[in-house]
Amino acid sequence: MRSVIYLVIGVFFGIVLFKSEAASWFRIYEMFQFASFHMYGIIGSAVGLGILILQYIKSKKIKSFYGETIMITPKEKSFTRYMLGGILFGLGWALAGACPGPMFVLLGAGYIPILIVLISSVLGTFLYGILKDKLPH
Repeated sequence: MRSVIYLVIGVFFGIVLFKSEAASWFRIYEMFQFASFHMYGIIGSAVGLGILILQYIKSKKIKSFYGETIMITPKEKSFTRYMLGGILFGLGWALAGACPGPMFVLLGAGYIPILIVLISSVLGTFLYGILKDKLPH
C-alpha cells in the first residue's frame, strides 16, 4: 500500500514540476544566466517551506502517517565537503540541464535523450557507492 501512495505522490510531484516549468531546460538555462527569477522563486519557496515544516515537525513532535516518530538527525558540519559537493552538483545540473528530480519528469514527458543523463547519474551513484570508503569525507 505504501508503494502506491508514494507512486501517486511522485506522479503528482512530477506533474507540478512539469507544469511549473521547473523541468524545462530553458528555465534552468535562464537561471544559470541570472536572466530570470522563475527558478530561484521555486527553489527559494521550497527551501523556505521546508524550513517551516521541519521546525513545526520538531516542535510538535509529529508522527508519520504510520504512527512512527519522525527523527531528524543533525548532519555533520563540514564546509569543504558541502562546497565541493555543491559545486559538482551544480556543474552536473548546468551541463545536463536537469537535476535528479526533473530527469524522471523529462523522461515521463517523452524526452528520450535524457536517458543518457539518467543512466550516467545511476552509474555515477553506483561508482560513488563502490569508492566512498576510499574518498576523503
